[in-house]
Amino acid sequence: MHDYITYLEETIPDKDSLKLVKTEARKFYQSNTLEECHEMGFTLYRSENFQIQEIGVFLLGYCAHAYPDALDFLKGTVSRHKNWKVQEILAMAFDMHCKIIGYEQALPLIREWMESGNANVRRAASEGLRVWTGRPYFKENPHVAIELLSLHKEDASEDVRKSAGNALRDISRKHPELVAGELEKWDLSSRKTQQVHQLAGKFIL
Repeated sequence: MHDYITYLEETIPDKDSLKLVKTEARKFYQSNTLEECHEMGFTLYRSENFQIQEIGVFLLGYCAHAYPDALDFLKGTVSRHKNWKVQEILAMAFDMHCKIIGYEQALPLIREWMESGNANVRRAASEGLRVWTGRPYFKENPHVAIELLSLHKEDASEDVRKSAGNALRDISRKHPELVAGELEKWDLSSRKTQQVHQLAGKFIL
């Protein structure tokens, strides 16, 4: 374990490198057991190097289907990290977990995260699954994705509203009539809803 951490400290540059972070996390996942990913994920998260922390977050996403405490840690602890780049990795890790267990099976969890009192958790669910209709299940059921995202047109967090609006905009490229139909139902008396409506309708209104 110590040798691997030393390797990462020597390999990960000071400059931000998402590609390298993703590559190192995938390599470890593919060459080690889930138990080792679980242990290493928590260990790396304690690093002072945020990119090494990111690798840890990825590993916890990879093993969360087998270790519920990993998913709890992502939701309860990683979501409170102050670095927005780590929040981006949280979104990717959440998507990886949903992919592993299957997006349809993950629906209750997706709803749970999107209803969280923590804005970073809500955003991780919304942002992690972009482009939503490129994912299995949502590809065949775009209306479900539209419904889930539309629930956040009045979200208290601007980051969540932007994520939801941009995700709806993504969906509108393939399903303009579905998104347009949803937007027509909205009460635009609220500035929050207006913001999401403008983002979501960029290509269709």
